[in-house]
Amino acid sequence: MQRYFIDPIQFGDKTVSITGEDARHIGKVMRSKPEDKLIVSDGIAREALVEITEIEAQEVTARIIEMLEPSGEPRVQVTIAQSLPKGDKMEVVIQKCTEIGATSFLPFMSERTVVQYDPRKEEKRALRWRKIAKEAAEQAHRSRIPTVDSPAAWKELLAKLPEYDLACVCYEKEHGQQLRDVLKPFAERMEEGAKPRVLIAIGPEGGFTEQEITQIEAAGAVSIGLGRRILRTETAGMAALTCIMYETGEMGEF
Repeated sequence: MQRYFIDPIQFGDKTVSITGEDARHIGKVMRSKPEDKLIVSDGIAREALVEITEIEAQEVTARIIEMLEPSGEPRVQVTIAQSLPKGDKMEVVIQKCTEIGATSFLPFMSERTVVQYDPRKEEKRALRWRKIAKEAAEQAHRSRIPTVDSPAAWKELLAKLPEYDLACVCYEKEHGQQLRDVLKPFAERMEEGAKPRVLIAIGPEGGFTEQEITQIEAAGAVSIGLGRRILRTETAGMAALTCIMYETGEMGEF
């Protein structure tokens, strides 16, 4: 069943209103009709099964049939901190990691980041990234849209690490701890109802420098490996996130 996110103010006691591109999508692309059913979410706490009552060019009105218990969100809250990659790779990271279960994205710039940061293009790019997160969340039947922060400087990323229960940095030269090892205590805590916050830091195409690894470890991150194979920057976050979801029981319960 198709799912749409709406602004909380569009969520009434008995009806909901769907506007803009979503309204056009319902009417023109999906060719929906009155009495067709949808699932809507305000992205915060309310989710409902609704029945379309009226379709207009810029607005779809639907009556609430049943309030639902949001069920599409993982218990572990994972932030993908991604050093800005070249081309459209960040879009791929946001789309796929949203589907897998990321809670938020924190783009950042590191020493070997190739992308040139242009504040004049930032607003347009941010809108594009958030649209991708919204569409991916709808496709995956998420109850919330992951947040996408503005690109941060390296020192800003380091300053954020204390906000997390666990911060890991993926480093291809790390042959000691593996992600599974550091996740065990968090999986045990989750069985008791905890919802830990985890950050995974991914380097750019050229990887992190040794100095950066020293700095991020000093700031509280744990350096981990993802196996014996070297992964591309756009692949590493997806692999790490999938491992986290599996090890914390998020890929085996329906």
